[in-house]
Amino acid sequence: MLESARLWGGVRGARGWVCAVLLAAACATPEPPVVSAPQPVPDPAVLAAEKAARQAREEAEAKALLAQAETDVQRARARRALWLEAWEDLLAARAATAKAQYASASTSARRASELAGLGLEQLAYPAVK
Repeated sequence: MLESARLWGGVRGARGWVCAVLLAAACATPEPPVVSAPQPVPDPAVLAAEKAARQAREEAEAKALLAQAETDVQRARARRALWLEAWEDLLAARAATAKAQYASASTSARRASELAGLGLEQLAYPAVK
C-alpha cells in the first residue's frame, strides 16, 4: 500500500504526466504477431489461360491501333500532309505486328496516328514565307 501511495503521489506532482505515461507503457502488452496463411500455389493451367488471354487482348489492341494508323496515314497522304516520321512508324508497326511483337506494334501505331493527325492540323496554319 505504501508503494502505491508513493506512485500516485508522483503522478500528482509536477511531472505526473510523465509518470502516468510510463506507467501506462509498462502495463501495455505487445500485440501478438499476425501469422498469415500460406498463399496457395496457382494452377499452371490457370496461369497459362491467363497468359493466353492477355496475349489475345494485346494482339487485338495492336491490330485495332494498326488499322486506325493506316486510316490516319491514308487521310494525311490524301491531303498531302503526311510526315515522314508517321510513315516510318506505320511501317514499323506493320513489321512488329508481323513478328507478333504487339507491345512495340501498339506504340508505333499510336505514334503514327498522332503524327498523321499533327500533319493534318498543320494545314490549318498559314504557310511561312
